Amino acid sequence: MTWILSWLKVLGPAAVLYRWLGQGHAAEDEDDHDAAAERAYRQGLALAPDDLGLLVCYLELCLRADAFDHPGRAGRVAPLRARIDELAPAGSAERQRADDALGWANRGYWDDLAAAAGSGELWQAEAAELSERVTGALRGGSTGTGPATATATVSGEDVRQAELAAALELLTGRANAPLRFLLAHRTAAYVLTCLAALGVNQLLVSTGVVTFSPWGWLLWLPLLAAEGKLRAARRLARERVVARIEERHAREAKTQAEAESLKG
Repeated sequence: MTWILSWLKVLGPAAVLYRWLGQGHAAEDEDDHDAAAERAYRQGLALAPDDLGLLVCYLELCLRADAFDHPGRAGRVAPLRARIDELAPAGSAERQRADDALGWANRGYWDDLAAAAGSGELWQAEAAELSERVTGALRGGSTGTGPATATATVSGEDVRQAELAAALELLTGRANAPLRFLLAHRTAAYVLTCLAALGVNQLLVSTGVVTFSPWGWLLWLPLLAAEGKLRAARRLARERVVARIEERHAREAKTQAEAESLKG
């Protein structure tokens, strides 16, 4: 959010900048940041009362508000939705986004379970795709001689490339060789680990060693460690991309300020 504040200082108040600032605060999902997001949205709407982007973002923030703790914010849902319906034509992206936000706010327990299941399936698909790209890069010798080479393979703002570079960095070295092997044979590893865990548990119970056995599930630890590397790589990649974007905007703001000072 620092680059947005820099742009506000350089360019002055602008509705789109207040919208970005509000979204940055809202993403933190904390009371203080929610209050700061609301202030930013209201400042933006004071400049552009009919800005649909601001109205939809403000609606999403108000839908998240607890009616008991923040009755004023929660009470703004109805007028904001009415204003969006008035300004946004049917079928527009803004109207659809508002409908989606209202549907999310009104969903029940089973809807949450379905969403969680869908999120899990999406993660598994993305993890499998990243695992395949990592395996292909490793077989192609893309990692070079160490983590530095892996990090140097990407320096831009492409999230997919940043994920690959981060994964290669986290998986290099002899200690991570077993994890690389598991990721290279991910589907087979899942099947064999499940069968082995069930078999060990059944064997311990059937031989009378224990009456109930959770020990077989310990066989999942290596596979969970490999999956943890992928999660860490995706998180690290996003942090790096955001940092690069902020650096770029900071440079642009500095250049703009220097140009303005020369004109002055």
